[in-house]
Amino acid sequence: MVPLYKFYKMRFDIITVLPELLESPLNHSIMQRARDKGLLDVHLHQLRDYATGKHRQVDDYQFGGGAGMVMKPEPIAACLDKLLAERQYDEIIYTTPDGVKLDQSVCNQLSLKNNLIVLCGHYKGVDDRIRQKYVTMEISIGDYVLSGGELAAAVLVDSVGRLIPGVLNDETSALFDSFQDNLLAPPVYTRPAVWNGMPVPDILLSGHEKNIEDWRHDQAVERTKARRPDLF
Repeated sequence: MVPLYKFYKMRFDIITVLPELLESPLNHSIMQRARDKGLLDVHLHQLRDYATGKHRQVDDYQFGGGAGMVMKPEPIAACLDKLLAERQYDEIIYTTPDGVKLDQSVCNQLSLKNNLIVLCGHYKGVDDRIRQKYVTMEISIGDYVLSGGELAAAVLVDSVGRLIPGVLNDETSALFDSFQDNLLAPPVYTRPAVWNGMPVPDILLSGHEKNIEDWRHDQAVERTKARRPDLF
């Protein structure tokens, strides 16, 4: 029987002024394996390629004054229009500090999509008319400001891409990650059974799967209460 993931592929198109910031995170480890397996396609689009003029300018001063430059609408629209003419996209995502907070629930939802565009913010952000006309979803990876949206895009691709069926060698692994059930993951141990006088909990050496599962759940609950009570 052919695994279901053999028929599944996700595509990310990322629009950015700094594609080199994304090349390393997406060309190593699990993301590279996902691409090698043909389960994940990531295409980087240099926004300056869609700008006009001698200097291929992608930013300009704000109307109304104020510090910082704003990304111009014309090159972004040109890039988006080209992509939208080639295929249908499930979401056009803009990475911005005022977007919805990226959490495991959002990752799970996006992992069920096929084609996603990610627009990386930069400078003071994009002309708001782009957000009104094209953007269908806005995502923030935390309550802080980065120099640009590229690192946020890398986090998004990694957190969503690892959930694609067939990407992880153990397909049940992602089901037990932190936040999947609004709990932090329980403590984990490996060999040796005793290290620096500190033994592994006896229950994990018992071989009793039900008791181990119950212990892990209890540990996850206690850890979440202590460290992230807000998740309750």
